[in-house]
Amino acid sequence: MPQEPRFGVGRVTRFYVPLLLQAISQTLAYPLVAGIVTHGEHGVNALTAFSQGQMIMFAIGSLGGGLVTTGLVFAKTARGFAAFRRLNVRMMSVLVAIECLASLPPFSDWIFGGFFGMTPELAEISRETLLYGSVMNAGFFVRNVPLVALFDSLESGKANRATFMRIMLTAALSVAFPHFGLVGPRWGLFALTVGVWLETGLGWVYSRPYAQKIEARAASGAEEPCGVREQLRFTMPLAVGYLLLSASPLVIAAFVARTANPDDMLAIHYVTLGIANPMAAAALRIQTVSVKFLPEYPGDLRLLAYAVVAGSVLGLLPILFATPLVGNWYFGVFQNVPERILPTARLAVGLYSIFCIFHAVRGRIEGIAAAAKRSDAVMVGQIAYTVSLFIVCAAMLPLGCPGWMIAVTSVTLAPLCVTFAVYAALAVRKV
Repeated sequence: MPQEPRFGVGRVTRFYVPLLLQAISQTLAYPLVAGIVTHGEHGVNALTAFSQGQMIMFAIGSLGGGLVTTGLVFAKTARGFAAFRRLNVRMMSVLVAIECLASLPPFSDWIFGGFFGMTPELAEISRETLLYGSVMNAGFFVRNVPLVALFDSLESGKANRATFMRIMLTAALSVAFPHFGLVGPRWGLFALTVGVWLETGLGWVYSRPYAQKIEARAASGAEEPCGVREQLRFTMPLAVGYLLLSASPLVIAAFVARTANPDDMLAIHYVTLGIANPMAAAALRIQTVSVKFLPEYPGDLRLLAYAVVAGSVLGLLPILFATPLVGNWYFGVFQNVPERILPTARLAVGLYSIFCIFHAVRGRIEGIAAAAKRSDAVMVGQIAYTVSLFIVCAAMLPLGCPGWMIAVTSVTLAPLCVTFAVYAALAVRKV
């Protein structure tokens, strides 16, 4: 079994920066294709329907959200890696089938027409996005195996290279499709799906030598159980937590839809998340760093300080999009947002800058908990995320707060609640 690397600012940065760029690239794909979606028949309202269909897709797929972490913890030997691959295939098969089922009546009617209260035209966009998005969702699961092999060998740069090719293809399609009149949600989803499968294929090519090294590792005599059942027990608390986490946008959307001017408020919410989510995802990659660079002595807070600095740097980008020059072009021209809500969209995205720090700090303690095989503590934190969102939204809605303000406030405070909850869960088990 290989020893875990020791902390060093340069060593951590070389591992983290490719993860950071990968996270940003992956989430930037979605606002890129928004330009395809919003220039279709239903304008910016189509983006709302498209996003809500994807939210259901990601909510279902999130039950496999802990698989990469599970692989990093367990798939360090040939036996553990083989068991991880079997677990990954089984979870993919079940969850993609559930996604397809949810896109069929009467379930789709209950979700999009009932819960979201969408018009029949927009509900159909969401339903189609959910159904055909199953192809893209399968690609994410297939990608888990090469990601584990690359991250285990600290080869995050090669994973980032595959993601970079994905974002380049998606960006090219986002420019080419509108030029040829290929606009609307279907073409937006097609652009996303092609990019995901390109990244997945390249990931398998890049990871093969490192996967072969893992497959050649013999288990030590003292190795803990690492079969499918053991890995499933570890990943299920993470799965429940990720499900709650991915359901959070649904919670926010349900409240925002009940505020004044709900169409405008939802539009602001989704287009600003297109900037905020990449930064949050990049900050959360500290979790993977934390799994590989554990504290080396009691009170070792070096990675915590690193997380605060990294989160502060990431927070500069939302501020850039809050400026008139960049914000008016991105929201007004590229995203086709109505001029009347441009100032509010810029204000909202600027307020998201501080939550990058909160997510980075949260990622650090979640990584420590995962490495200690305390997936229950991670799940407690993710439950706290959803509960805190609900409480904040429920408290602000009766006060007549604008929908965008409810969204920004709840999303900013939630990662703080996660951090405190994980620390508390870890402390309770020690006592």
